[in-house]
Amino acid sequence: MRVAVVGGGIIGLAIGRELLRRNADVTVYDPAPAGTGGAWHVAAGMLAPGGESAFEFPFLEPLLAASNELWPAFADELGDVGYDDAGTLSVALTADDLAEARREWAHQKLTTLTGSQARDLEPALSPRVRAGAFAPTERQVDPRKVVAALRRALNGRIVRRNISNLSEMEGRVIVAAGCGTATLTGLPIRLVKGQILRLRGEPGLLKHVVDGAADGRHVYLVPRADGEVVVGATQEERSDRAITAGGVHDLLRAALDLVPGLSEHEIAEWTVGHRPGTPDNAPIIGALNDRVIVAAGHHRNGVLLAPITARLVADLVLTGAADPLIDAFTPGRFGCA
Repeated sequence: MRVAVVGGGIIGLAIGRELLRRNADVTVYDPAPAGTGGAWHVAAGMLAPGGESAFEFPFLEPLLAASNELWPAFADELGDVGYDDAGTLSVALTADDLAEARREWAHQKLTTLTGSQARDLEPALSPRVRAGAFAPTERQVDPRKVVAALRRALNGRIVRRNISNLSEMEGRVIVAAGCGTATLTGLPIRLVKGQILRLRGEPGLLKHVVDGAADGRHVYLVPRADGEVVVGATQEERSDRAITAGGVHDLLRAALDLVPGLSEHEIAEWTVGHRPGTPDNAPIIGALNDRVIVAAGHHRNGVLLAPITARLVADLVLTGAADPLIDAFTPGRFGCA
């Protein structure tokens, strides 16, 4: 079967690779296959189904959990993608931060740690940290390495071409163009701006991903083996690409409040990107019509959901069978058949 995938971000590439593994004749169309403009390039790569599940969208949790279970094998197949399963330590600095965090920890069924217990796990934490909770099943990868590995797997099948109209495509088409999916399909996908920093210092300051709040400012700190620490991320309902003093200040202040030792790190990179959001902040996965399938709008969860999205979409294309996992995510929920 010949299949065209429109979009060469982490979702489109994962789908293309899965189809290729199942012997489909697949071509991925990407306007800039060596580019860095996608949400994946600025993503930290946290695989945190508990922390990313929103209370108001409980139907998203089974999908997140299912994809998280696929990641160990998925990462092993791709090779060196910075996979780390050390877990995530969530922390709270102030009494108000703790009151908010307790609600999330209870939702995840995590045991609350005292500040001292949290520092036993992560000695670099500030002595001001009041409490924490440890999520041992959460993981991380480096999305830039993941995309590079997926591109290698699809060598010779990625075509540099900007698709502006789906009517010019023949056969089965999968639209996985991130924020660009709105223009191609009319689906309500919006741009959600995120600013992110990368710091660099001696390796080993942090052992785990740290996800915390400091005086109401939320930040996550994702350590890499080479000494890089990803600090993210703002979430702004804006479409511009400006890196702002306020955004950088909020990220750095929260990061240094939680882990003072980061003050010695070099600012290696600051970047801005856009997450593809939907009205309910859940992805769109399913048939738009009898020829076009959509896999887009993954918002904050594109990296985490890449393996399960690839599997579910490949099943839909090759067998026509729609897994019940995607019943809540079809384009039809927005009035699109």
